[in-house]
Amino acid sequence: MTSFLSRRSLVKSASASLLLAGVPALRAEEAQRHFDPKPNGWRTFDVTTTVSLKEAKGPSTIWLPVPSLDNGWQRTLDVHWTDNAGKVQMSTDGDTGAKILTASYDASVALPTLTLVTRVQTQNRGVDWQAKSSEPVDPAELRRWVQPSELIPVDGIVRKVAQQIVAGTRTDREKAQRIYDWVIVSSYRDPKVRGCGVGDIRAMLESGNLSGKCADINALFVGLCRAAGIPARDIYGVRLVPSAFGYRELGGNPASLKGAQHCRSEIYLKGHGWVAMDPADVTKVMRQETPEWIKDPAHPIVTPVRRALFGSWEGNWMGYSSAADLTLPGAKKGKLPFFMYPQAETADGARDPYAPDTFVYQITAKEITA
Repeated sequence: MTSFLSRRSLVKSASASLLLAGVPALRAEEAQRHFDPKPNGWRTFDVTTTVSLKEAKGPSTIWLPVPSLDNGWQRTLDVHWTDNAGKVQMSTDGDTGAKILTASYDASVALPTLTLVTRVQTQNRGVDWQAKSSEPVDPAELRRWVQPSELIPVDGIVRKVAQQIVAGTRTDREKAQRIYDWVIVSSYRDPKVRGCGVGDIRAMLESGNLSGKCADINALFVGLCRAAGIPARDIYGVRLVPSAFGYRELGGNPASLKGAQHCRSEIYLKGHGWVAMDPADVTKVMRQETPEWIKDPAHPIVTPVRRALFGSWEGNWMGYSSAADLTLPGAKKGKLPFFMYPQAETADGARDPYAPDTFVYQITAKEITA
């Protein structure tokens, strides 16, 4: 077993987590970097995604994720699309509830092009730890979100690490706080990882390499929570506009959102309902917010984000769905671990959504203020 998984190092990390959870009030220099995304009203955005398939040989298909969420922090007002002579159909995956826009083109279409426009409303999200939630919950839904997915198992090394991290805790909130802090202390963002990462948490733990991006780090958090008995899920989406709090890495450029994909996570806590979480964005601030890699989670720039993202997140982001292990309608390619990037296939096979020379797409957002 790798050294970072030794009992001694796990206890050391867990102890550090408890210290982090109880850091004192913000110092004067910390006040300059405020991050407190409390709910403060709905914002409306038109989000436009356009895909063009260069050199499409033979029949081709484009799939786009469509926002599938309707809750207290996001709702969809309108969805429409245009294409150039394709057969377009909106469908909903029966297992995950994810909405999928599928456009099929015959070989006569030289440059298959599909444009999707979605009008959504979002708002900041935050839990009131002093209040109790009376929102009804389906027990079957909670059971679903403690089950494993292909890349997020809950047995073996995942369960072992989770049990060591939460040893001595009494409540699910304490367990979640311990896991959240442990992930921040133990993992780090690697800017060189393609896209948002893969999210294979068993491989991460077995190798001892806990680096990655949001789909890796938040998947690790979700898997450890599930293994500790806490319902948890990732939500896959895209940043829309800059952060209102001045954090460059926690926002997107609305004129060009390609590469702004980001997954967040949430957990279910009895008495509070589904609660927002995002340890991956804490590690992003640590690694990329400043020219120097910040390695201290108690750094003044990191502390406001670390505190806030245990229980809240900013409404400058749009979620698609929590779908994992998703099979796209008619796709030759196997299951997707998640669906937040456009996908396409031609006669030559599946296109790589991370390859800009052969898979051209653009995402933009426009805030509607009138």
